[in-house]
Amino acid sequence: MNTPVVEVAAAVLLREENFLLAQRPVGKVYAGYWEFPGGKIEPGESPLRALCRELHEELGIEIIEAHPWLTRVFTYPHATVRLNFFRVLRWHGEPHGRENQSLIWQTVSDITVGPLLPANAPVLRALQLPPLYAISNVAELGREEFLRRLQRALQGGLRLVQVREKNLSRTALRDLSLRVLDLAHAHGAHVLLNSDVELAQEVGADGVHLSSARLAECNARPDMEWCAASCHDAAELRRAADLGLDFAVLGPVLPTLSHPGAAPLGWERFAALAAASAIPVYALGGLHGENMETAMRHGAHGIALLRQAWQST
Repeated sequence: MNTPVVEVAAAVLLREENFLLAQRPVGKVYAGYWEFPGGKIEPGESPLRALCRELHEELGIEIIEAHPWLTRVFTYPHATVRLNFFRVLRWHGEPHGRENQSLIWQTVSDITVGPLLPANAPVLRALQLPPLYAISNVAELGREEFLRRLQRALQGGLRLVQVREKNLSRTALRDLSLRVLDLAHAHGAHVLLNSDVELAQEVGADGVHLSSARLAECNARPDMEWCAASCHDAAELRRAADLGLDFAVLGPVLPTLSHPGAAPLGWERFAALAAASAIPVYALGGLHGENMETAMRHGAHGIALLRQAWQST
């Protein structure tokens, strides 16, 4: 007999580098555990409307700006829940426990409370990801010019880079990757290598980014700190999540020079695919830095840029 899935709206309230956790009060299942605030979605209610209602009832705030983010299904002994996570960026009022629950602001690097509800724990890893994912472009810029622009971008706050240079020999790619890693690690940034797990491990990269072809061949998560994949449809997004990857890049969203024959998803199709994803999704394809807000409104964690990542540096 299939157990009905309980639909829940959950809020990740963000204030600079901090996010809000609430402690479940006495009398509720898992009393004393910490969670992202929210509650059940009533019949006929949209997830966003439910979120607005729950945050008003529980925290006494009115949402101004909230974006859909992740959807995770988790089975507890007493119920299976589908958690529709939103990132809440702006609100009226100061959050306070209207149901006698304790509240605390936390940072990913310094969690001082516990235990956390199991269904909520994976969200902490997703919160470590920055909004911009930059893809290398040595093929057009040349090695030294790219490295110069990378240095400037890192100084400006870039924290996640993919080395993707399919035309380089393995030796040249190894040398480039070592240079990129030296620059990136000096600024606290992470570097993923495209597809080559062995080379990524050899040079000490932070992770690997699987092409969609490599994703299809992969039977287990690569043994790397961070693992991502390029996806184009719902099946590939599900496979990335089933393998336990940390995030996906989905596109092309708009027409792009690098894939002129590929039919773009468009924002509405992107939003529908991202809404069902259990892992963060970056939008890719034909985008510029000013598309960040649009991407987030449509459920993206952020945007991935190739040429545009290096134009302003």
